[in-house]
Amino acid sequence: MTTNGKIVVVGGGVSGLTTGVTLLEAGLPVRLVAEEIPGRTSLAAGAMWGPYLVEPWAKVREWSLTSLDVFGRLASEGAETGVRMTSGVEASRHLAEAPPWSELLPDFRACDSAELPAGFVSGYRFTVPLVDMPVYLDYLHRRFLGLGGEIEAEVVRTLDAVDDTAVIVNCAGLGAGELADDASVRPIRGQHVVVENPGITEFFSEDSGMSPDLVCFYPHGDTVVLGGTAIDGDGSLTEDEAVAKGIVERCAAIDARLADARIVEHRVGARPTRSEVRVEAAHRKDGAPVIHNYGHGGAGVTLSWGCAQEVALLVVEAAFRV
Repeated sequence: MTTNGKIVVVGGGVSGLTTGVTLLEAGLPVRLVAEEIPGRTSLAAGAMWGPYLVEPWAKVREWSLTSLDVFGRLASEGAETGVRMTSGVEASRHLAEAPPWSELLPDFRACDSAELPAGFVSGYRFTVPLVDMPVYLDYLHRRFLGLGGEIEAEVVRTLDAVDDTAVIVNCAGLGAGELADDASVRPIRGQHVVVENPGITEFFSEDSGMSPDLVCFYPHGDTVVLGGTAIDGDGSLTEDEAVAKGIVERCAAIDARLADARIVEHRVGARPTRSEVRVEAAHRKDGAPVIHNYGHGGAGVTLSWGCAQEVALLVVEAAFRV
């Protein structure tokens, strides 16, 4: 694989595309290499801004704030970005404290009892970006190409195969762990059901703790994405009809209009999960610089712009040291 001294980003999901755009806008030549562009797991995301279950918090906070700012600007640019600022409720069937990221949202407040579905005892209302992933990833793809980025559809099985490059950026999601020889990366299987929108304008999410059965729905204009699952250690990308049925039933218990909504499609992905998100500089055995950007779990969209900006700083530092 010859790259002519460009920055090579490995991975075509939201992290890879966002990082590629950020590097190009910093004036760096970029080639993006991936088996699938866009990546299947990114396409399967809901997706709502929210730094859920990712560490370390000090860094996650700053990455999330950066992304929140960017998504706010993208939402103002119109429907072609796929981003909308949307209000909704996160509720719990027990008394729950506000999450640490609540202080990042100016309109975050406790719900009145009338705002909670039956069976829920606490909850919060707030406004965050909702991201229609197929539309958004197409927007990122076009933005990448418009900036002069190059794309190569190829499977990268080892970073040693990348030649003639200034810096390699590893954004390969679940495959990033294998490329980095990092056994701590594991999949968490997520399945969503996309239905025709019966009139829903606000999102809903249940604070279900560590349960593998999630309850959430995200309206995206004519469709609603229903979720979901979080099955730790399962990397299967095969649709499960029984799971899909359960997702619809759980969501319809919150909003009965969803019970008879026509199913448009099913989406399945494997969230690349790690005890801590890894954004740091390293080297191959031959000394070539590598910047890792992986392990975002279910917060890949939320962290994407913040992590990409940190990667850009690390790339510049690494390039000057070469």
